Amino acid sequence: MPLKLSTYLKEKYGKKIYRLSLSSGCTCPNRDGSVGAADGRRLTKGCTFCSEQGSGEFAAQIAPIDVQIEDAKARIKQKTDAQSFIAYFQSYTNTYGDARRLSRLYNETIDRDDIEILSIGTRPDCLGDDIMDMLSDLNRKKPVWVELGLQTIHEETACRIDRGYSLDVFEDAYRRLKEKDITVIVHVIMGLPGESREDMLETVKYLANLTPVLDGIKIQNLQILKGTSVYDDYMREGFHVMSMEEYTDLVRDCIALLPEETVVHRMTGDGPRRLLEAPLWSLDKKRVLNTLNRKCLSILR
Repeated sequence: MPLKLSTYLKEKYGKKIYRLSLSSGCTCPNRDGSVGAADGRRLTKGCTFCSEQGSGEFAAQIAPIDVQIEDAKARIKQKTDAQSFIAYFQSYTNTYGDARRLSRLYNETIDRDDIEILSIGTRPDCLGDDIMDMLSDLNRKKPVWVELGLQTIHEETACRIDRGYSLDVFEDAYRRLKEKDITVIVHVIMGLPGESREDMLETVKYLANLTPVLDGIKIQNLQILKGTSVYDDYMREGFHVMSMEEYTDLVRDCIALLPEETVVHRMTGDGPRRLLEAPLWSLDKKRVLNTLNRKCLSILR
């Protein structure tokens, strides 16, 4: 059966490892007009569900990386005596920019003794040869995780959410990353406008059948945040938002499809309270996780 991230880290490293949310200072190609939408528009607002913070509301503010790390560690150490960390660059597209600057940033990060893993969130269309070489070099030092925002395999939905690339771009990026022996974690969103339950399951079935086998997956519910395009669509159209029972049942069925080698990194999401319009049940993360853990007890270790 698939492993939860916490189980995987304890088995591999023999200790608990904590995530530090950091900022690279990158932007995104569908925010600066570099990417075109299916209808010919130049994209300047990001994906329709993405907030002004690039889905990194809980990431550190831009500062020298050592300052960011120490500040993030201090917040964690208010609750626990953490010693080992994952450096997680989440917001925006963290391979989009000058490869030399990014190489300096990520080498400075990964060279720290307290950093066990470097995790980089990005898009499949922002992995040029220079970036791939950089990631490969970093991966020789310590494990590098590349987190790809796929969200859905369905092209109609991808166009509707202004993702800005097609599925074959993801497939090419996945193949090239795995050829360099880099760990790949794929993000999917449940509840995107217009998708049925079967559509969402088809996305996970596709990922479950990837070759080489998928290293990790992050599953989360659509967060409708004020200030995003999907918020405007929701207020205008009122499309269906899953209840907690619907969502947790769906996640259980998604996890049951995964091969045992795939690590489940996330099963839910929680947007900032001040921005979240729906689903409000996701704010009670402890209740949602308890429900998921109970429903997935027999299929997730």
